[in-house]
Amino acid sequence: MKPNTKNRIIIVDDHQLFSQSLELLINSFKDFEVINRFENGKLFVSYLQDHADANVDLILLDVNMPVLDGVSTMKWIKENRPDLKVIALSVNDDEEIIIKMITNGAKGYLLKDTSPEIFKEAIISVIEKGFYFTELVSGMLVKKANNDSKKINLKEKEIVFIKHACTEKTYKEIASEMCLSPKTIDGYRECLFDKLEIKTRIGLVLYAIKNKIVLV
Repeated sequence: MKPNTKNRIIIVDDHQLFSQSLELLINSFKDFEVINRFENGKLFVSYLQDHADANVDLILLDVNMPVLDGVSTMKWIKENRPDLKVIALSVNDDEEIIIKMITNGAKGYLLKDTSPEIFKEAIISVIEKGFYFTELVSGMLVKKANNDSKKINLKEKEIVFIKHACTEKTYKEIASEMCLSPKTIDGYRECLFDKLEIKTRIGLVLYAIKNKIVLV
């Protein structure tokens, strides 16, 4: 945490009641303050373009917004302001959306019904450690992946599969790309889930990012 200064947060969410309530909650936390709120990604992007030197510690970004949604906004941030730390906010835990947000640089993904205690833990973690993912979102974050002392040997085709899994491709499209049958791809997936001790594609993406198989 910053000594003697508050961490500056921006909220990007089209639901004003939620946004205002979130601002009140954040401002009640010691060492945190909301410096601005925007109703959609376009307004937020315009602000960043006009304030290139804006001092912001964390962005809370709604996934579902009009004009410019969370995924499109996250893609812009990745290309133009990769230094910004972002936590995605959503009302659902749709795997496809979570993967899109994470692979485009989001450092965390929280459901909007998250408790204030977990929410506070998340914003502190992202600011101090650079990431925060709940077990609910990741399926089961990792056991072996968090065990840096234990080396996991991956075959070349497993690495290729993991890289494809970190894109927006379906498993059927990955099979076509790798010139393999969907059944073989299912086998790769289940084998990797077992080897890495994860349960979902999201866990696979997080493993890939942590181990620099893909860069975000």
